[in-house]
Amino acid sequence: MFESGHGSQAVEGLSTVVASLRTLEGGCDGERIDLITELEVLKAAVSAAQARLSVAFAESQEAAQAAAGVPARERGRGVAAQIALARRDSPHRGSRHLGFARAMVREMPHTLAHLTAGRVSEWRATILCRETAVLTVDDRREVDRRLAGDLPSMGDAQVARAARGLAAQLDPESVARRASKAAAERCVSLRPAPDTMTYLSGLLPVAAGVATYAALDRRARELIAGGDERGRGQIMADTLVERVTGQATAEAVPIEVNLVLPVDALLGTEDSTAELVGHGPIGAGAARTLLSAAAASGAPIWFRRLFAAGECQLVGLESRRRLFPEGLRRFLVLRDKVCRTPWCDAPVRHADHVVAAGRDGPTSAANGQGLCAACNQAKEARGWSAQVVSPGQTSQGLTQRHRVRLRTPTGHLYDSTAPPLFDGGGGDRAADGSRPDFSWAERALELRLAAA
Repeated sequence: MFESGHGSQAVEGLSTVVASLRTLEGGCDGERIDLITELEVLKAAVSAAQARLSVAFAESQEAAQAAAGVPARERGRGVAAQIALARRDSPHRGSRHLGFARAMVREMPHTLAHLTAGRVSEWRATILCRETAVLTVDDRREVDRRLAGDLPSMGDAQVARAARGLAAQLDPESVARRASKAAAERCVSLRPAPDTMTYLSGLLPVAAGVATYAALDRRARELIAGGDERGRGQIMADTLVERVTGQATAEAVPIEVNLVLPVDALLGTEDSTAELVGHGPIGAGAARTLLSAAAASGAPIWFRRLFAAGECQLVGLESRRRLFPEGLRRFLVLRDKVCRTPWCDAPVRHADHVVAAGRDGPTSAANGQGLCAACNQAKEARGWSAQVVSPGQTSQGLTQRHRVRLRTPTGHLYDSTAPPLFDGGGGDRAADGSRPDFSWAERALELRLAAA
């Protein structure tokens, strides 16, 4: 996944410690409990060390950018993303890690001391940072000082309550600012759930959330009293769908669904895995059920061949334009599924040229990748570069998946490989499909369903 050529005694020393943990067992149960305790101390101390190193790295990178003439408004661009990659995390979380580190090192010396000594966990320190984010630096330091004595013995909820109480006492206006900011961030999100289900979540002001839940609960009780055989939760879920969409029943929702599945799975001759775009893998049986339900409701179904026999990827997709045309962009989304930056699970928002178009990079499937907005911006920062290691074409009898190598300003390398079309379907395979670990069919279809 990544390579590093920056060896040092400190790095080698830590590598030795990590190696020694692989065989750590303990002689008796009492010793095992002691070791678990010491390892928790070690985890906290490591978090503190990461915070100090992150701040030092950010300051050094920003100073180097300033010396190179980077405008003040652009300094720091890509720094949090490098920290995220080093921690095998998404760039979004990298910004959180860096923000936490700066708060610990610059504004909360007592909490940092507890973290360094292993007396509090990184998560507990993060809660304190989060609950004091709206305070001035001086007020934040005061909260840090007042909680210093009790912090090691407090639980997560206790830390949050105590921090909120002190924040309200030191700066009452911060409570109003925090509430206003939170209300402005209200949103609705969708994420996959097991068994072809999904979680639809709403982040709402408390009054709106309670009122919405009460209305759904009231409707469920009315229908149950009238003899409805569905459960209370089922009725609430169906009522939510009906009221939001305006449909008479929850099943008759006008939606568009993209489904990718092997041809043999569509015909029922093979029980492999299909891919519900934006959701993830589902069983072939569930995919056929979805198609049957769509057809029964009178939904039009569009078929488009994606993969020809003997190929695991589309090849030769080219465009003379700088921007990716819609068909090619859709292919990148279907191939990459989520942002291609290692450890980033964000949805694809940008069709990106691996080698920039300004550097004569072609607008093609081989030179394209799906990225989220944050990763695309980080990749364009000074000192970043990328290259295609494997174009995802048949070569020497093997059909290899698309692979990109990302280089950060410090020279670290991170490889990103496009996932299998159908999860569980195996990796690279012979062009004749003979490898046993490649279970999905040679041909696949994209189906677009729209309920009538």
